[in-house]
Amino acid sequence: MKKIIRWGILGAGDVCEVKSGPAFQKIECSELVAVMRRDIDKASDFARRHGVAKWYDSAPALLADPEIDAVYISTPPRFHMEHCLEALAAGKHVYLEKPMAMNADECRTIIEAEKKSFGKVAVAHYRRALPAFKRIGELIKNGTLGDVRLAEVNFFLPQNSSMNPDPGENWRVNPDISGGGLFHDLSPHLLDLLLVYFGKPQHYNGFSLRQNNASPSDDFVHGTIHFENNIVFRGCWCFSVAPSAASELLIITGNKGQVSCTFFGEEVRLSTAEGEQVIPFTNPPNIQQSMIEEVSRYFLDERDCPCSTKDGLQVMEIIDQFTQN
Repeated sequence: MKKIIRWGILGAGDVCEVKSGPAFQKIECSELVAVMRRDIDKASDFARRHGVAKWYDSAPALLADPEIDAVYISTPPRFHMEHCLEALAAGKHVYLEKPMAMNADECRTIIEAEKKSFGKVAVAHYRRALPAFKRIGELIKNGTLGDVRLAEVNFFLPQNSSMNPDPGENWRVNPDISGGGLFHDLSPHLLDLLLVYFGKPQHYNGFSLRQNNASPSDDFVHGTIHFENNIVFRGCWCFSVAPSAASELLIITGNKGQVSCTFFGEEVRLSTAEGEQVIPFTNPPNIQQSMIEEVSRYFLDERDCPCSTKDGLQVMEIIDQFTQN
């Protein structure tokens, strides 16, 4: 009999509409059987539109469903630890949206609960499973760049960008719900990729400021990481620049070449002594699909964890240090 993971979603909101939700129905070893939103009408509407059999308006109700093997926690970070602990106590596996929690201490609490439970937890740093970022990892590993010296990012957004939501309407820039500002929402994927590419950090430090008085949280963050292999990262995030200054470019420089990519594009640019090359990629329509398949197979004991809670904790420790949380 074919092995399958039967999923439930806690927090079937906007992020689930395209990025993740439909992917659970497209994977051979996965089935989405139930969703939950506090607004029962919105929960039933999501279920109807996505072909899901059951819907709930509370986390305890969904977690009590014996037909669910694993849950995708897509609620805001303020609820991640609470919902993860409840899911593990209910005997469910957990795919936990990023950032893993509000801070590193909450991450440690989740890790301790995971150790004492029969459930497994994987963190949704899904960009490590996308083709462009996997290709960058290959270029680093196969020596195309030579010895890597530096990785750097400038992530600049204007205040009125579609990616920079109105603080009165969106929880992502409310520190009481997100753990910080837009940095907490956008930086985890990048920081996770740095750990995948370069390994263990030796030390890291940074600072954050509120330069835009209209922002409910710090809108400027600067940080550096020195990895044990002597590679250096420097990053700057600012969410109140002129529209003409918008940027979200990752650049990795070695002694034989340089590679760069945007986080939301579908191409990698490589520059070596042989010249410059643009390598195009096509992301899946449901961008988390590759990661969800890997996580499902992990829950079925068919592979190692694609992104562990230990990885999520390390990312959160760096975020806390950069923002002095």
